[in-house]
Order: sequence, then C-alpha cells, then structure tokens
Amino acid sequence: MRTIVSSSAVFIFSLSFAPAPSGAAELNLAGVLDHLDDMYSGQSSHSKLTMHVATEHATRDMTMESWSKGHDDVLVRILAPEKEQGTTTLKKGDNVWNYFPKINQVTKVSPSMMSASWMGSHITNSDIVKHGRYVDDYTYSKTFEGERAGEKVVELTLIPKPNAPVVWGKVVITVRLSDQNPVQIQYFNEAKALSQTWTYADIKDLGGRKLPGAIKVVPAQKPKESTEVRYHTIQFDLALEDALFSQRALRQ
Repeated sequence: MRTIVSSSAVFIFSLSFAPAPSGAAELNLAGVLDHLDDMYSGQSSHSKLTMHVATEHATRDMTMESWSKGHDDVLVRILAPEKEQGTTTLKKGDNVWNYFPKINQVTKVSPSMMSASWMGSHITNSDIVKHGRYVDDYTYSKTFEGERAGEKVVELTLIPKPNAPVVWGKVVITVRLSDQNPVQIQYFNEAKALSQTWTYADIKDLGGRKLPGAIKVVPAQKPKESTEVRYHTIQFDLALEDALFSQRALRQ
C-alpha cells in the first residue's frame, strides 16, 4: 500500500517519519521525495487499521494489526472477520509468507504470484516487498505548482532510470505545499497508461505526527472498485524483538 504503500510498496502497513521540507520558494524536489519514502518506513511501528475492499461483486472489511522494523521486516495479522481471523503475512526483505490458520499452513509467495492480489484487495504482493527509493530509481521534474481544489500543491513526474528495479513506466505525484503530505500518486504501466491511483486524505495526528489517516487505491481499469485503508492507532520507535518477524511468529 507507497500506500499503502514506497513506491506503492513501501508497504502500506509499515509507518515512520522524517521531517518534511519547509515550504521555501526553492522547493527541494529530492527532499519532497525522500519525505514520501520515509513517511511509511522507519525504525519500528505498531498500528491498528481497517481495510475496506469494494469489488464488482462484493464488499468486505478487515480489521488488522501490523508491526514493522526497518524497511525489511513487516508482520500483518487479520483480527476480523472471524472467518479470516489469524491469517498472517510476514515480509522479510524480498520474501513474503502467508499463514492460513484454517489449514494450519505457511505458504511462501512465489515470484510468479508477486503480481497477485493481497487478501483480495487491490494491493499486490509485489507492493509489499518493494523498498527502493524514488531518488535512486527515477529521474524527476516539477510539472505543476499552483492551486488545485483550493489547495496549493506541487506535481512531480517521475520516469524510471535505465535498469531500475521498478515495474512502473511513469509515476505522477501530487503533494501539498504546506506540509509535503501526499494528495495523490498515479502509477502508469510501461506503455504509459494509467494503472492505479492512490489518494491520501484525513491528515491527522497519528503517533504524534501529522500523517494521512486514509489511503484509497483505485485501479484504472475498474474505476468503480477500490481498496481503502484507515489507520486508527500508531505507535513508533518501539523495542520489537527480531523473533516477532519469523515464520514461528506467523502461527502465534
């Protein structure tokens, strides 16, 4: 999820913070991108959140608890609904495992399944493992600065560098000038066609920091569908044991 979401991978469930650049006349574009990368990653975090998934045929809601340590370790456990309670995902580096309590089985996500949906949402397994940085993987330029919908914003357009380990052909990011929090991130495929849009809203105090409390993902090919994540509580910089991010912890 640059939720989120990282590139979008910056995984939407791991959160941390770096101070936003000031709104000076000379906007530091690299600083803006670094702020976006570091918003959703960091030393450690513990959060409780809900996910609402709306598809053509059904809607579903999940309550989750998530822990993260650094950029590489993430554990997400579903608390509700009852039929999915205890289903857990572990990310360590580039590897992802899922535990399904009903069959008491741990399954490693294969490379061929990285583009598959995570828990029936519009977030993919690939979104979970990405941990690159915008300034390292893309060239970038300011393509708009001004007012939209009554808000002063800046728009950055990113093009992948040759041989960069990314799946997107272009990324367009809109952030608020007041605090550099994201308003919208659009991801385009290699043919430069819009693939998905991530919208950030409900800026509020979370763990002592002003962060988007809601992130909505809409696939371009199915604009009536969406996945929305809402954060309820977040704690940062906890002392988390390495054992929490293990296959044994998946079953606990």
